[in-house]
Amino acid sequence: MQSDSLFYKFYYQWWKNIDKSIFTLISLLFIIGLFFSLVSTSLIASDKLNTNSYFFFFKHLIYVLIGIIIIFIFSSFNTDRLFKFSIILFFISFLTLFLVPIIGVEVKGSKRWIDLFFLPRFQPIEVLKPFLIIALATILCSNKTNILFKYFITTLLISIISLLLINQPDIGQTLLVIFSWSVLIFTSGINIFFLLAIFLIGSALLAYLIIYVPKFNYIQGRIFSFFNRETGSHNFQSDKAIDSITSGGFFGKGIGEGTLKNRVPEAHTDYIISVISEEFGVVAIILILLLFLILIYMVFKKISFESNDRIKLILIGSISLILMQATIHIGVNIRLFPTTGMTLPFLSYGGSSIVSTSIIAGIILNLTKRKINL
Repeated sequence: MQSDSLFYKFYYQWWKNIDKSIFTLISLLFIIGLFFSLVSTSLIASDKLNTNSYFFFFKHLIYVLIGIIIIFIFSSFNTDRLFKFSIILFFISFLTLFLVPIIGVEVKGSKRWIDLFFLPRFQPIEVLKPFLIIALATILCSNKTNILFKYFITTLLISIISLLLINQPDIGQTLLVIFSWSVLIFTSGINIFFLLAIFLIGSALLAYLIIYVPKFNYIQGRIFSFFNRETGSHNFQSDKAIDSITSGGFFGKGIGEGTLKNRVPEAHTDYIISVISEEFGVVAIILILLLFLILIYMVFKKISFESNDRIKLILIGSISLILMQATIHIGVNIRLFPTTGMTLPFLSYGGSSIVSTSIIAGIILNLTKRKINL
């Protein structure tokens, strides 16, 4: 009885103090992802791999349930414990990233996954991203070092991570972590000319790799194909995606009525938006975008009342990460950006992606709740 009472007290205090509007939006996005997985995207993936029709849906459901547990855990810590635990996990996931070139599993030409005997296959960068935000914010808000040393350490850290990601190769995640770092150091008050100099140096290095290193010729091909669509050879995925979106029109063809979705590669992950659009129309995409924008607005509203600089940076970095990932995903689907593998936060299938998004969501809920002592 005492344990039941303690559990009830803990649960009541957790529910009472979290931001229910943000929690509801996060839950709604997960539910929408499960709905589309049930009625459309998981069926496509199952047909292509000749498995049970709802195999991917049930896996997606399991991932989301794990994600909910992760959200609850990370949103339940007090702030100090959250920071300490996150820094430990940052170092563990950072070291794990170094194992990818050694024991990583190659899938479709990229070595991004690790398959350990006691864990399911996962992408180390997905686990690293949420804790990277906390690590960068902690360094930038430290009072023990001068500002130039802070910028040097964070630049060095991002450079190492970027080189490891480029080697996989994973340009999409590379751009994502560089963008998140740029947002954080810009928000921290860096001289704009210093930031511009770093950007130019990084861009020059990336251009050199793409042009002169044979391993990255495929990126060059994707860029050339993007700007020269008639002769490009890397447009199959984006062409099928845009055909699917166009076919659905504004209101879509209805549940199960899509005819082009089966031709869209990675329909349940990287191109989920195009499949949703064909059956539910552009109006569904607009509603999903609206939910993301409301979530971003609510988090920034909380930031405006926050006095702690580290918490501000973490919240800005976390929500910017979600915003940028969603932007890249949708941009690729509507042929605004060259093809790159990027899931849609909360909605796409994928264990690593859902775990990463859930950690970010848990951190956001933790830092936006009313502070109490449990």
